[in-house]
Amino acid sequence: MTLAIEVKNVRKQFVLRHTRSIKEALVWLLNGRKGDLSEKFLALDDVSLSVKKGETVALLGFNGSGKSTLLKHISGVMVPDSGTILTRGRVAGLIEVGAGFHHDLSGRDNVFLNGAILGMTEKEIEDRFDSIVEFAEIGQFIDTEVKFYSSGMYLRLAFSVAVHTKPDVFLVDEILAVGDEPFQRKCINKIKELAAAGQTLVVVSHDLELVSTICDRGVLLQKGAIVLDGPVREVVSELRRRQRD
Repeated sequence: MTLAIEVKNVRKQFVLRHTRSIKEALVWLLNGRKGDLSEKFLALDDVSLSVKKGETVALLGFNGSGKSTLLKHISGVMVPDSGTILTRGRVAGLIEVGAGFHHDLSGRDNVFLNGAILGMTEKEIEDRFDSIVEFAEIGQFIDTEVKFYSSGMYLRLAFSVAVHTKPDVFLVDEILAVGDEPFQRKCINKIKELAAAGQTLVVVSHDLELVSTICDRGVLLQKGAIVLDGPVREVVSELRRRQRD
């Protein structure tokens, strides 16, 4: 069994600040509110997870359950406070709109920049450049600075670069909710195509019907901990049951 992702005993804690200025702190104290002006939030609580090569996994849960935080740790965007995360091969995906883009550079320059960040060589980017632009459907704007792009244009270019890296592990967050409906369908079809080809996928989505069709396995998180891991339809059923309660 070849593992694509290994998450071992990962823990992540954030500090939530109740005030943002000296003035707010003084108001807090003058009103008789005592104690620390911040509190700690455990986003991931001793999470362990293994994903086999070619497996398609949906990270599910209510808002604040830790699923997007876990995905960001797998992608390398975040570093755990403790524990380890190992990935094998090239990892790419869509975590945030425009992540890895430089606002003052053109779309063309950002294709090369983001492609390099995702592990492509200059030759690979050059060979796939026309396909990236064609999929993104922003040909006339490719030499425009991306700070003038709409969020939908950001999405199209970011997604196109990511899928053209031909990654070993592809990660997708709720970012598909951004953009117009035709392009959302195009992205979903591409993800289904990757899954059918045996691509390792980890998906975060509230669209339970979608993940039920493209994923084999579901992982349910609650308060930063895994509470259920099994066939995706069983996990989706459990999440729906909890939604009704």
